[in-house]
Amino acid sequence: MALNIVMLGPPGAGKGTQAARLAQRYGIPAVSTGDMLRDAVQAGTELGRRVKAVMERGDLVGDDLIVDIVRERLRRADTAEGVVLDGFPRTTAQAAALDAMADGLIVLDIAVPDDELVRRLSSRRICRDCGAIADPAVAARGDAAACARCGGTLVQRSDDHEDVVRERLKVYQQRTRPLLDYYRQRPSFQSIDGLQSTDAVAEAIAREVDRMVTARRQ
Repeated sequence: MALNIVMLGPPGAGKGTQAARLAQRYGIPAVSTGDMLRDAVQAGTELGRRVKAVMERGDLVGDDLIVDIVRERLRRADTAEGVVLDGFPRTTAQAAALDAMADGLIVLDIAVPDDELVRRLSSRRICRDCGAIADPAVAARGDAAACARCGGTLVQRSDDHEDVVRERLKVYQQRTRPLLDYYRQRPSFQSIDGLQSTDAVAEAIAREVDRMVTARRQ
């Protein structure tokens, strides 16, 4: 059975970082909603043209279109052994559609208190040139800091200001938290303490995935 993993968690919880680590550990692709949308647009498929039209109007991509994009992505050969999904599903309607697309889902939620998320995101800096997220220790150097990847200038994203971060978290609670209620009773769901170091979170996730894969095979 394919190893299909869903990463849940609020903005700033570290989903992208942990998804990439899981993908490397298990040899499966990690894909985010943003990646899938960009790939579809670049491929110029019918779905891609629909996405491009929506985005050019400045509208949000609806559930039906997102589900179609994910369905198309999961049909690619590189997902035959599994996939790590970051940013999908975001609604219970999307989750129900995913259940029909992928068997044996393992769902991991990285739990971090709001105050810590505000601290992380409001102190986060990205490279203005290449878009890389700076290591927190580097970002803390202030004006003397430079991107470790390309040497570019580190800046704060407009949506990482504290008041915007708190609004993003409010939206998450209203729209995405119901996913936890959708998945919580499943034996393949596990909440992970995101207050640990990045390495400790990765180790905890790997233990849970290994445990659930073993249980599934018995």
